[in-house]
Amino acid sequence: MQSKCEEAVKVAIEVGYRHIDGAYVYENEEAIGRAIREKIADGTVKREEIFYTGKLWSTFHTPEMVRPVLEKSLKSLQFDYIDLYIIHTPLPLKPGDDIFPVDGNGKLIFDNVDLCATWEAMEACKDAGLVKSIGVSNFNHRQLEMILNKPALKYKPVCNQVECHPYLNQRKMLEFCKSKNIVLVAYSALGSHRDERWVDQSTPLLLADPVLNTLAKKYNRSPALVAMRYQLQRGVVVLAKSYTRKHIEDNFKVFDLQLTEEDMKAIDSLNQNLRYDPLSG
Repeated sequence: MQSKCEEAVKVAIEVGYRHIDGAYVYENEEAIGRAIREKIADGTVKREEIFYTGKLWSTFHTPEMVRPVLEKSLKSLQFDYIDLYIIHTPLPLKPGDDIFPVDGNGKLIFDNVDLCATWEAMEACKDAGLVKSIGVSNFNHRQLEMILNKPALKYKPVCNQVECHPYLNQRKMLEFCKSKNIVLVAYSALGSHRDERWVDQSTPLLLADPVLNTLAKKYNRSPALVAMRYQLQRGVVVLAKSYTRKHIEDNFKVFDLQLTEEDMKAIDSLNQNLRYDPLSG
């Protein structure tokens, strides 16, 4: 998996992608770091042209654990700084070596940590120059407001990364984020990779949707491109996960497509508040 990830990152940079989304919990930071350094070494990019997103995992919400685990990520990546560091989920888990700590019944063991205290530790990492920007992921309105209304807030979250696609268009969250000048970043923008460990296999396949496929035929593009273009035209940043060169190249053609207002309304109507990811905000 590491070599697959490393190759995909190299291909993406060659094609023209500059935003690489990673996380501690993905356990692939060494591979990502190697791929980026190789593309810097061969002159394809400069480090300052790459925008790398890292994430603080839920077992490290305790304020004194934030900087050490960030430094661990920096060491794995062999970077001096991370461009954007975000709290992966608002739900703290029991600290320890287990990424997913569970009890005897297989249920996740949660912890009790004040999100505002975690945020202050994130701010300190920015002040130390270890990260350029800080944000959040999977936060709801209430959790975002809690950070925004925190006394002595130094830096507000620059983004909220959430599950977002035509079946879960996050209209209210998008409006709220725009009103606060927070960027909404969409993961699972093409639905889901349908990992059986997490995703209910009875949920509908987004990319098989008739409306998306009709629009895809109309523009001679893939349903995936239509789903991504929809987000871009709403002012949402899109994350697209792919390992194959063909898909990575195809996804980059999203800038050659323009949907009409009617198309956008048709895709809007697909919303059914369907979550593929059980941990999504």
